[in-house]
Amino acid sequence: MEREHKRGFSGRFGAGLPPTSDGALLFVQHAIAKMNPADGQDGGARAGIVLNGSPLFSGGAGSGSSNIRGWLLENDLIEAIVALPNDMFYNTGIPTYLWIFDNNKRPERKGKVQLIDATALGARMDKSLGSKRVKINAAARERVLQQYADMESSDTSKIFDNLDFAFWQITVERPMRRNFETTPERVALVAEHKTLGNIDGLIDALNSFNGGQYLNREVFLNDLGKHLGSRSISLTSAQRKALWQTLGERDENADICRFQSGKNKGEPEPDVPLRDTEIVPFGWNGHPKSHDAKDATIKAYFNAEVKPHIEDAWIDHTKTKVGYEIPFTLHFYKYVPPRTLAEIDADLDESLQEILGLLHKVEASK
Repeated sequence: MEREHKRGFSGRFGAGLPPTSDGALLFVQHAIAKMNPADGQDGGARAGIVLNGSPLFSGGAGSGSSNIRGWLLENDLIEAIVALPNDMFYNTGIPTYLWIFDNNKRPERKGKVQLIDATALGARMDKSLGSKRVKINAAARERVLQQYADMESSDTSKIFDNLDFAFWQITVERPMRRNFETTPERVALVAEHKTLGNIDGLIDALNSFNGGQYLNREVFLNDLGKHLGSRSISLTSAQRKALWQTLGERDENADICRFQSGKNKGEPEPDVPLRDTEIVPFGWNGHPKSHDAKDATIKAYFNAEVKPHIEDAWIDHTKTKVGYEIPFTLHFYKYVPPRTLAEIDADLDESLQEILGLLHKVEASK
């Protein structure tokens, strides 16, 4: 399969490879490769495949699974997805979905995907067959087919543009701010370090360095470097980095640590533990649902949703990825309000009285 994937679309798996633990999207590509071409004499083909829930959302942006979903959506191959009732199949009770593919859609369906929720339409069987406890009867089938034919939005049918399921994953960075000090506690960490702890004279030199607390990394390293040099202790770049990482503690009042060399010289150095990701949907806040709108959409999202809360944050655009996900259950979620406190209190009182009654019976039987 990996060899065939390397052949691109001259093979079956040009869109990508999912993880080896889940081959559902491999089978989808295999089936689509067998469909008659849209420009062929048969005018294209359609296919229906029953899958579990993972092909809808598995894999993050840039993963093989996400790329395969992107290929299906960008090439307008998904016509409809129907959520089936649980316990429909002999050997599994997990949620299942019927995917309908078409490589030559009718005009009214071009660029659209229809989601149909048929999870409530299962009819209980008189006798179970393994895990199969429900079936779709004739009335339920007609209802699903009618919703499909009508292609209208309702509580159990939703119509989406293909790119409603596309998003950009952006990486939000924050600047590194550290204070530095050679306290006994921090020097002890250096002594325990697998590399730094073996450098002759380093621990004694740190213990004798009385510079106090520094809020600027470069000033600290300059002063400490002079101190170590006076004791003939020389560190490699890697050791020097390990040393300040061990002696530093995050401090929002400290100066920003900046790159001292390379193409990013003078730029803020990101604090990796504070790194976060944000999901920016195509078409966010009325922007065009287009790859061409990437820069404008991301900038607007960042200025509205991130910058007001984290003033010194920025986007690492080299890490931006496009992803595709079909959050089926989210679109059919129905909010059920929690019970009132009065109802909960009444249940607790009832349970308490029942427990007290049992305790009285135990006492009476002694």
